[in-house]
Amino acid sequence: MERTVPSTGSEEIDLYMRTYYSLLRSTEEIQIESLVETHMTMESSLHPDARERVLDTPALVYSSLRLPPCIRQVRLIVLGQSAFVFAQRGFGDVEAWREVSAPGRRRRSYFDDEATLAVFIASRSDIDDIIPMVTAYQIEWNKIHIILNGTSAQSILEAHVEGNQPLTEEDERIIFTTLNMKEDDFVRLRGVWGGRWAETLLDMSRRRKQMALQLLSGSLVDYRKATQQWWNRIEREMLPLDLEERPAYFVSSNTHSLVNLLTGYALDLEETLIDYIHQKEQADLLQEYEYIDAQAVPSSRENFFYYVLKQYLQENEQESVRAERRAIEASCGIHRVPSRHVFDVEAQIIEVNKLKSDRLDPRVCFDGIEHLSSSDAVIINIDYPLGMAAYQILSEVAQHVDRFAGFYAIGKAASLNGRIGDVVIPNVVHDEHSRNTYLFNNCFRAADVTPFLVYGTVLDNQKAITVMGTFLQNQRYVNVFYREGYTDIEMEAGPYLSALYEAVRPKRHPVDEIVDLHSAPFDLGILHYVSDTPLSKGRNLGAQNLSYFGMDPTYATSLAVLRRILSLEVQKQSKPALVGYAR
Repeated sequence: MERTVPSTGSEEIDLYMRTYYSLLRSTEEIQIESLVETHMTMESSLHPDARERVLDTPALVYSSLRLPPCIRQVRLIVLGQSAFVFAQRGFGDVEAWREVSAPGRRRRSYFDDEATLAVFIASRSDIDDIIPMVTAYQIEWNKIHIILNGTSAQSILEAHVEGNQPLTEEDERIIFTTLNMKEDDFVRLRGVWGGRWAETLLDMSRRRKQMALQLLSGSLVDYRKATQQWWNRIEREMLPLDLEERPAYFVSSNTHSLVNLLTGYALDLEETLIDYIHQKEQADLLQEYEYIDAQAVPSSRENFFYYVLKQYLQENEQESVRAERRAIEASCGIHRVPSRHVFDVEAQIIEVNKLKSDRLDPRVCFDGIEHLSSSDAVIINIDYPLGMAAYQILSEVAQHVDRFAGFYAIGKAASLNGRIGDVVIPNVVHDEHSRNTYLFNNCFRAADVTPFLVYGTVLDNQKAITVMGTFLQNQRYVNVFYREGYTDIEMEAGPYLSALYEAVRPKRHPVDEIVDLHSAPFDLGILHYVSDTPLSKGRNLGAQNLSYFGMDPTYATSLAVLRRILSLEVQKQSKPALVGYAR
């Protein structure tokens, strides 16, 4: 069949990737500095001012959100698939180092409190994510060094950090004026860096950043071993259930939305959560709650408390709170299986017949829900992985689950025709990994999501492109696909569809073909909510984040998935002769 999209992306992007993969073949560390020129030549949409002398604040914010705060001290970043790989290559027990994390990227990382950061990776997509991000961070660090070194702004920072001299509004104005930053950009960057923002800027002013990177193992076998370890732990934890003998709905989403919708825990804590936001003096949230309570805004009361609960649990480390939550989840048939010793992807196994109708979010309930008590199905929900890790994980699950009842993926995407907070439903996906274009019946339509989406718009019958990485795009690359009608840019759908192809066909997925999956023998649904609009300058997650209003599309899509799964199960239990599962 004739192709409808270009088979290759930008030559500059290809050159950049070839450069760092060739360097990574070395058994020794490579210098990030050696990648700076090809990074700049790529002209990434996320780093448009890489070559300019002025600071690219959105790029610095974006990378800072996705790197742990200790990156300020890091000289060497070591990448490996498992604790065994790190130990085998002479780094000892890295899990005994201090565990660190980034607010905008879920990736297991450990810092030795000197200069080495150990990062667990699940697939080559982690490499395609980390390298451009670290390179962008180093480029912007070194710009700040050139700009601030020897200036009055540097002296102000020294007096504040080392002399405990308070900063005045005029001091701060001198700092961001010297950096040629707008005040709101400065406030944004300061918020991302937290209480050590002044120390970070002082560090930057005093020295150039020269980071190095080392890949310990990079074979496909290494990634498969790590994925197998991940699944083996799930099977051990869930042994009494015998997952191989039960129909399974596979969901790729997050670790909070489905659980909140199924347990009612946040609504149990309503008074506690209201007291919490009063104690924290969060004016915006207090005002939103008052508006919701007075029915002055259409926002969901349930979504509001789900958002506050997430903050509350992050800050509340009391064992009694965790124990109460675990007990309620267990009573509803929800089992959490955190990953250990490999990449950071938590799984949740949900027994459908143990769900309690009186604890479900009201928007989940419908007539006949009581029939779920006869179901033998499970929902396997995973914290959505990055890029090719989706292929690795779903391929592993498919080998061990006998009956797929449905596959559903919820994830973030950039949109070329929507707004932040919109929901996009594709039925065509072009995958840059396999260069395949997948055609399929998406079980969701706009009408399935619209009733639960307050602030956005639902766009169905769209065309998506799965890219190699967030930085690995430029304006020319985006424009080529936009002209071909591709408006939904994301990172997981293509790898998932490649794995699904292998789950229903007797051979490995093809390359550079148009692949028809309309005959897939189980339910297939993909939902994306918009977090970036790259055609609008500065409108990306480096410039802002979804914050509280990100709960609107998150829960609208989660509700659509849960209602779909539970309605299929109700149909099966009430009309067993008419509804079955694909083998």
